[in-house]
Amino acid sequence: MTEIGWIDGMLRAARPAAMAALLRRFRDLDRAEEAFQEACLRALRHWPAKGPPRDPAAWLIMVGRNVALDEVRRRARDVPLPEEDALSDLSDAEDGAAERLDAADYRDDILRLLFTCCHPALPATQQVALALRIVCGLAVTEVASAFLVSAAAMEQRLTRAKRRIATADLPYATPGAVERSERLGAVSAMVYLLFNEGYSASGGTAHVRAPLCAEAIRLARLLLKLFPAEPELMGLLALLLLQHARTPARLDAAGDIVLLDDQDRAAWHRGAIAEGLALLDKARRHRRPGPYQVQAALAAVHARAARAADTDWAEMDRLYALLERMQPSPVVTLNRAVAVSKAAGPDSALAMIAPLAAPLGNYFHFHGLRGALLLQCGRPDEAREAFGRAIALARTPAEAAHIRAHLDRLAGG
Repeated sequence: MTEIGWIDGMLRAARPAAMAALLRRFRDLDRAEEAFQEACLRALRHWPAKGPPRDPAAWLIMVGRNVALDEVRRRARDVPLPEEDALSDLSDAEDGAAERLDAADYRDDILRLLFTCCHPALPATQQVALALRIVCGLAVTEVASAFLVSAAAMEQRLTRAKRRIATADLPYATPGAVERSERLGAVSAMVYLLFNEGYSASGGTAHVRAPLCAEAIRLARLLLKLFPAEPELMGLLALLLLQHARTPARLDAAGDIVLLDDQDRAAWHRGAIAEGLALLDKARRHRRPGPYQVQAALAAVHARAARAADTDWAEMDRLYALLERMQPSPVVTLNRAVAVSKAAGPDSALAMIAPLAAPLGNYFHFHGLRGALLLQCGRPDEAREAFGRAIALARTPAEAAHIRAHLDRLAGG
């Protein structure tokens, strides 16, 4: 990993806690973002020489807080301040102060920030998008991808949300029980999308995004503590655990994607699988099924299959059909088509995804699956065209390499 690479990974992992603490301190979204960015720049200057601090988040909070306080004083006095080295000395003394900052002081700020971003004064789509951008630090293009919209449209959505927060003076405080319940759906969706962003980042960025998965699981656990009798939260945590259990087998030594059917299932985390299955069973006993429980049940079908050949694809099709009724979505239908191709053949799956060409025309996985199905149907020319479209939409080197392997096989004939 490059020098900047390891620092970037730490900064990404520390962002949720640091941003949450800075926003709690200054109650100003722009000021918190500016303070965090300045702290990151100083980390890039100082960490290569001194090495990483014991707690990067605490270090960034300490430095970001000092930067923001300096700016507040500068604006209040409207007089020049001394040079940076004299004003904010990042000597060992400051490093020591950051080391002493107890994680307990800021660990639950993230959850408070999530509920703030998911304030009912904001439209639902703006709530989750803002949380992904502010809490997780996802690029606008990454947030747009999660919502299947253009980057320009997402930029406008985020700008409106920030303006609404600035003008409405929304309180940065832990909401009461009723308010928490009202915002739970949006917060749960944000945790789910946070995990998906970490899980879908593969190849060269896999080491950077892994902390996002761990943070999403931690937040799901906190939510379940707040709502211990909520079966959908049990389903959400079960889903994240069952998915995350596959992480050790998802990439090969070269960093290329290993498809689920080809993964070494002995490398999956059995402890996470056992916990996920237990949570799913507990959720089912409440007899209040929901989308997260169904998705967890889908992941459980894979987890219970000792080999790919043992997968119950008929059960997968049934569960996806249930999810389609609960949560209609072209992506859900696309995923169901995989199960249909296994249970009924590629022709049936192709017919199922044909109407998805318009809504998923810019979605990498649509063209990748379509190409694979066309290849199975003995239609290589159409498959090559679909794979070409997929590779143009690939977000990571690993995704592109996976499609190139299909194209190489076609070329080898």
